[in-house]
Amino acid sequence: MDGDIMRGIQARTMRQRTTLRVALNLVCAIMAIFLYKGVAPVWATASWAVIFSGFHLYSFHQFGTKWVWDRPQLNREDVNKLNAHSAITAVMWGSAFGFLGTSGSIMELLGLWSIVLGMMVYASLLLPTAPMAATIFISITSLCAGLGFIYHGGYYLTVSSCGIGALLIMACLRSARAQILFEVANSIVQEKSETVSLLLREFEDSGADWLWQTDTSRCATHVSPRFAYALGEDAKIIEGQPLLKLIAGDAWEKGQYPEALHSLADRLKRRESFSNLIVPVTIKGITRWWELSASPRHAEDGSFLGFRGVGSDVTEQRESADKISHLARFDTLTGLPNRLQLTETLAEALTDADKWRRRCGFMMIDLDRFKAVNDTLGHPVGDRLLAQVARRLQLIMSDNELCGRLGGDEFAVVIKDATDSKYVSALARRIIESLSRPYEIDQNTLYIGASIGSALGPMDGRTVELLMRSADLALYRSKDQGGNTHHNYQHKLHANAEERRLMEFELRNALEREQLHVEYQPVVNADGDNILVGFEALLRWNNPKFGNVSPAKFIPVAEDARLIVPIGDFVLRRACKDAMSWPETTRVAVNISVDQLTSTNFVETVISALHDSGMPAWRLELEVTESIFLRDGTLAVQVLDRLRGLGIKLSLDDFGTGYSSLGYLRNVRFDTIKVDRSFVQGAAKNKAESLAIIRAVVALADSLNIATTAEGVETESELAMIQQLGCKKIQGYYFGRPMVFADSLELFKGPRRNVA
Repeated sequence: MDGDIMRGIQARTMRQRTTLRVALNLVCAIMAIFLYKGVAPVWATASWAVIFSGFHLYSFHQFGTKWVWDRPQLNREDVNKLNAHSAITAVMWGSAFGFLGTSGSIMELLGLWSIVLGMMVYASLLLPTAPMAATIFISITSLCAGLGFIYHGGYYLTVSSCGIGALLIMACLRSARAQILFEVANSIVQEKSETVSLLLREFEDSGADWLWQTDTSRCATHVSPRFAYALGEDAKIIEGQPLLKLIAGDAWEKGQYPEALHSLADRLKRRESFSNLIVPVTIKGITRWWELSASPRHAEDGSFLGFRGVGSDVTEQRESADKISHLARFDTLTGLPNRLQLTETLAEALTDADKWRRRCGFMMIDLDRFKAVNDTLGHPVGDRLLAQVARRLQLIMSDNELCGRLGGDEFAVVIKDATDSKYVSALARRIIESLSRPYEIDQNTLYIGASIGSALGPMDGRTVELLMRSADLALYRSKDQGGNTHHNYQHKLHANAEERRLMEFELRNALEREQLHVEYQPVVNADGDNILVGFEALLRWNNPKFGNVSPAKFIPVAEDARLIVPIGDFVLRRACKDAMSWPETTRVAVNISVDQLTSTNFVETVISALHDSGMPAWRLELEVTESIFLRDGTLAVQVLDRLRGLGIKLSLDDFGTGYSSLGYLRNVRFDTIKVDRSFVQGAAKNKAESLAIIRAVVALADSLNIATTAEGVETESELAMIQQLGCKKIQGYYFGRPMVFADSLELFKGPRRNVA
């Protein structure tokens, strides 16, 4: 056992019993004096009384004054001093048998022994924490009593007194052991209790948590200061009130609790432990969120005493979690549900559709011409445009739909009940009409459209992935049809998509397998001689599986698969090489895609093709469409300026069919403008619009000293009309279809290069 703990117990016992010990000794001494009054000599009685009283007053000073009470424990010197005082006290009582016991008869001696025996019993029972001092006292007093009985001839009493002393010593030691164990246990419990109390005080003082407790009636008891502070009330007001009433606030009177409070009430009613239970708490009209944990308390007999637990205010954490959850499920730009929430809602709609034998719908929306706005006016304008689109979509939606943003300029709508197919078509029309209205952003009036593809579940897809895939295929068809329209999914679209996938796979190996080749279509002067001035290089693909594939079919596949750059480089190099076999005045025109023009090192690629073939730059004409200015207009202008600086000719293809901005002609110096075949055919039929457009283009080109080429001339009447309208060059089946390189060489074998 730890000596410090033992000496601490001894110090505590001395503090508690020193006064009683001294007082009891003095009272017993007075009884002994009265017992021998008139029997023993006065001098003997007085001497013993003075010595006895003086010593015990000194003992009280040593062990009963304030400085001893202030000490937490006795040191070894104090214990030795205690044992010495006990021995001296025993000697004082033993001397009574000499000073007083030698006088009188055996009866007075028995009386004196009875008084001393009382002190011996006191020592064995009331001083168990000091067994050495008690043993010394009992031993000495028993020995002295035995000597006194021998003096009077009471030998049997001597044996009795010694036997009783031995029994008292044994009882003292046993009692001392039990008492010391009790005191040690009590000391440890008290120390732990103080430690727990200290920790609890630190827990409440330093943290955001608090302690709470209820009685058997589920009313708050022992309200801690932090619990009262959390409720915004005084602890005295809270004491005794039902816990649910304190938490529910106004809902207590109405009896309409949130679900979480019902759960708390059930746990309290069933007397079940609970942990980390989040409940809403109404404090003065403001809702906070608490996290509560508690366990039931039971008495030793198993009876229920109430609950004791901890709580903390987690409002900030809850709000942060809600914000994170909102960010995870909503688009930050538009505030609409994002892809995650759309897919979750669509999964629920598919489940309900299967359960109730109905249909649900999924609609994908892609904005037409949005990229042009984003590239020309910048991303901030594009973002504000997307926000306005989102607001218009929200105004159209009902409780039956959920609209969200998939990403970029793609939106989607989940239609929970789409049993009526006309409902889906009508919704698509409203969306297209709404999104096609003009937008006013930063003093700019913007026009965009919307392409929509829809699919119905579960008939067009029994899973989220399949249904979204079906809607995407329908959307692709809408965009392929020119946009601003809506198409439902059809099973043949999947077949088309599969064909497109296989075509992409075959196209990736077309160059290595030499399945691609270049054909050339003649371009002639529009004057009466129809002199051949050049060719347009046109890519062709002959595949063992698909046969001769139309460029209109495989070029979009190459663009989507990012194969157009290597394929375009092949056409450019082949055209430059073949052109060197023609007369030196014959030019070759090569179509350049947007991806080629904006790719890295495109100018260096052109220079390399010219260098490897040995063809001069002025014989190469690069044809571009207006779409190049819609992706990255600034970069396109810079690249075209570098190319023209090398002496390469530039041609603007399909002018009039796209956006036809005159700004293109102002920013880039083109050598040729090509008039689309649709206008040529319209002019041949005397359509006023086509005639007016061709005249306007020719007049514009002439004023800018730019040549014009009419495409798609197939008949003599079309030729006559084009010549009359003033186009400088002509291209079309009337003069020749696209031909292989060997056939193009045959055109130069005659005396004149007249192909009419």
